[in-house]
Amino acid sequence: MSTITERPHPPATARPLVPVAPRDLVPPRRRVGVADVVAVVKAYVALTKPRIVELLLVTTVPAMMLAAGGVPSLWLVAVVLVGGSLAAGAANALNCYIDRDIDQVMKRTSRRPLPAHRVSPRSALAFGLVLGVVSVSLMAAFTNWLATGLTLAAIVYYDVVYTLWLKRSTPANTFWGGVCGAAPVLIGWAAVTGGLSTTAWALFAVVFFWQMPHFYALAIRFRADYARAGIPMLPVVASQRRVNVEILLFSWLTVAASVAVWPLGQDAFGLGPIYGLTALVTGVLLLREAYALVGRARRGSRCAPCACSTGRSHI
Repeated sequence: MSTITERPHPPATARPLVPVAPRDLVPPRRRVGVADVVAVVKAYVALTKPRIVELLLVTTVPAMMLAAGGVPSLWLVAVVLVGGSLAAGAANALNCYIDRDIDQVMKRTSRRPLPAHRVSPRSALAFGLVLGVVSVSLMAAFTNWLATGLTLAAIVYYDVVYTLWLKRSTPANTFWGGVCGAAPVLIGWAAVTGGLSTTAWALFAVVFFWQMPHFYALAIRFRADYARAGIPMLPVVASQRRVNVEILLFSWLTVAASVAVWPLGQDAFGLGPIYGLTALVTGVLLLREAYALVGRARRGSRCAPCACSTGRSHI
């Protein structure tokens, strides 16, 4: 039988004490790599809600072409698109800053940069304000005062009137919030002509009325989310019958407004039979999907995205 004898350790007092410089107590700074920079850029881009910006710009270019009676100056189109993108991005970034308290309790928005702690609230606020200043300055330098004023008004209305006040206080928030979603039509028209005609307001009405069936479809689907956050969206506080009536009403108004644009722009802006036929066909498709959505809601089925809703929301 063998025994293992451990060598006794010297007492602690016998060990020499080595002085440590304060800088050696600080953990080494992690090197910032390309992946980190990309992640930060993606977070700030996400603050602008680029899919919504894309949707807004889709309505701007046709309005400018109709206002010009053809293809407007490509330089002007580029300025309006860049300025409009920055303005929409500013409004959305400020919206994320204001709504950071409710975004973190809603499953649909919990992955946004602020609730996910990828961007600090102060940085988001500064980012939104800088984008707003740059967008308005760009519009002021290269367009006209009406287009610039409408751009500034859209940002202020969306963040102050809608986000801070109406969204949290009235079930009519979607209706009044629709003003911002349709504003790019007026901005594009004003940038080309320096004014606003009846046709411009008719185009505004098309986009404005469409937003109600578009967003009610989303609000039905995410009703529990909005209820959890205490946001009085119409599908949260009203009966399903009331929501169904508004979906059908505003779908019909959307089709009526789109058809009304045809005679208004037929002579002055050259809208021909192709536009009229397209408006009628797409209007029928919209109504078919609206009635299908209402039917599913009556049966208590889960609301799936349809032609009434692209899945993109300014809310």
